[in-house]
Amino acid sequence: MDQGLAPCEALLDGQSVLPAHCYNASWEVGRLVLAPEYRAGPEVLKRCLFVTLLHLLRTTEIENVFAVCTPVLARLYRRLGCSVIIKEACAGADQSLSLIHGKASTVLLALASNEEEKLLAECELAGLRQREPALELEAS
Repeated sequence: MDQGLAPCEALLDGQSVLPAHCYNASWEVGRLVLAPEYRAGPEVLKRCLFVTLLHLLRTTEIENVFAVCTPVLARLYRRLGCSVIIKEACAGADQSLSLIHGKASTVLLALASNEEEKLLAECELAGLRQREPALELEAS
C-alpha cells in the first residue's frame, strides 16, 4: 500500500482506526480468480491464500494485510485471524462492504490446513524473526 493503488487506502486515509504499527508493510488482499474447474470449496481458497502469503513473506516486506469485502467474506477472514475494523466502510453493488485487517503472521498460521503447512509457516516465520535483527544492523 502507500502507492495510491489499493482501494482500502482511500478508506483509511485520514483515519486512525488502528495503531500506527498496523499500517507498516501493509498489503491489500484483492481478488482471486480461478477457472471453474478448480473451484472446489473453501480449502482451495485457503491453499491459494497460504501459498500467496508464504511467497509474499519470502519476497517482500509484509506485516499487515487489509481487504475490502462483503460480510460473507469478512466472516471467512475473521476465521483466519483478521478483524473487521470498519463494518460499513463503503457501499457495494448490492450491499455494504467491510474493511478488515490482519497481521500477516497470524493469517499465515491460520491458513495452514495440515501439519506440513503449519510446520512450513512456523519455520518461515522463525526465519523472518532471525533475519530482522540483521536487517536492522545493516540499516544503521
